[in-house]
Amino acid sequence: MKIVLYDDYKLGLLNDGHVVDVGAVVPKGATPQLTIGGLIDNFSSLKGALERERDRGKRVPLSSVRLRAPVPRPGKIVCMGGNFGEFVGRKGPLWGFLKSPEAILDPAGTVVLSTEDANIFHHEAELVAVIGRTASRVSKDGALSHIFGYTCGCDVSGRFAPETRQQFGKSFDTFAPIGPCLVTADEIPDPHRVRVRMWVDGQPRHDYPMSDIAHSVEESLAWMSSMVTLQPGDLFFLGTNHQGIGPLQDGERAVIEIDGIGRLEFGVSDPLKRRWPKAIDEVSAKDLREGAGGPGRRTRPLA
Repeated sequence: MKIVLYDDYKLGLLNDGHVVDVGAVVPKGATPQLTIGGLIDNFSSLKGALERERDRGKRVPLSSVRLRAPVPRPGKIVCMGGNFGEFVGRKGPLWGFLKSPEAILDPAGTVVLSTEDANIFHHEAELVAVIGRTASRVSKDGALSHIFGYTCGCDVSGRFAPETRQQFGKSFDTFAPIGPCLVTADEIPDPHRVRVRMWVDGQPRHDYPMSDIAHSVEESLAWMSSMVTLQPGDLFFLGTNHQGIGPLQDGERAVIEIDGIGRLEFGVSDPLKRRWPKAIDEVSAKDLREGAGGPGRRTRPLA
């Protein structure tokens, strides 16, 4: 089942290029996030009615609606770092970080680059898990049962000198585009079998299988839930393979596509009109592949 929020945060389901309004089935919450939360909390009892409405309800073309972030204001966003083999079997230690919920951006929205003095702004295309029930110190064996579904996400990352604002470089407003829909976990029974692709202005960037993940989704969730309790509606960015990493800059259009979920598109705006080489950042990709440190050591944008 593919769940969307659209227009003035109506709740709908995708069906063959159309959106079916299911507001009559799911009670509207005081906020859009509470609407999604109510659906997640009560999904087992609502599923039958939702399926009937999806198949029989009034449909409108997807092209005629404005999609919203399917999880518009999560309680928290947690992210895995350095979590992929980088095509050479790397397996570093488990580590992660928090990203501000205020960074959420709707599909077809615009990422606005910060005017802070960054070395570069990178895209990181990722599979994002949406938590379905409270996860606290869960076991690896039962971890997937705590995931309600999945969506596409981009962990936009400003790289700064360590002594400045590095810890906030991922949390500026608009730095977490997600969408286009929330796909229930039954449609992606094994998240390690999907592929993540990204293009910027039509130029190929990320292209990797989730099977390259160094710490499985189950292992990652078990570890993260030992650090922080995850609640229904929280987002879990599962990390990226950095071999397609590259800059985002003013006027560009980015597309992320993940099997079984669809295509997330967004634009980029930079008030300062900075420029970097319009290509995969081979320096940062090589650093990650060889374990030489984190990405983003390029010193300055192009003049």
